[in-house]
Amino acid sequence: MRRRAGAQERIIGLPCEGCEGALVGKPAEIAAIARIAAAGEKGQPLQLRGRIVDADGKPAAGVIVYGYHTDASGDYPGDVRLRGTPALQHGRLRGWARSDAAGNYGFDTIRPAGYPGRRDPEHIHLHVIEPGRCSYYIDDVHFSDDPRLQASTRQPAQRGGSGVAEPVRDANGTWQATRDIVLGKHIAGYETCGG
Repeated sequence: MRRRAGAQERIIGLPCEGCEGALVGKPAEIAAIARIAAAGEKGQPLQLRGRIVDADGKPAAGVIVYGYHTDASGDYPGDVRLRGTPALQHGRLRGWARSDAAGNYGFDTIRPAGYPGRRDPEHIHLHVIEPGRCSYYIDDVHFSDDPRLQASTRQPAQRGGSGVAEPVRDANGTWQATRDIVLGKHIAGYETCGG
């Protein structure tokens, strides 16, 4: 377990890919529905929605979800404001949503592409930040219709619950996908994540 200088949330569930970058540039006010890709970003529009619950299935309000992903070409587009920070590798397609009283959160973005020249499937990286408690990386959002998605990724015992979403296009051509989150599920050290 690590604690970042000046931060209240302990990083647990190591190894943690990009956890330090999850707080770089985090806004003071965070809505339940946030935008990752700006309107007009090249790519297929996607609305990712989900519900956050605790281990007993009760809605968890006030939990922050940080998401980031590649662009429509499979690259993490640069952002000069991130130079010299742990968030540089995340690129500019990133955002934060805070769950509402019913545990709901969401992101408006584009559907990311897999890495060019590799077999990695399309994915959205997600981190959970439980304010004043802990921060951890959960399994990525993957898409069930992606031909690069491997059977091993479809396993139900994933960090934070199943990350495999079944995308459906609505009448406007926007992809709709769901990624529900169970706090602490399969996260090493979660029992030490006290308030």
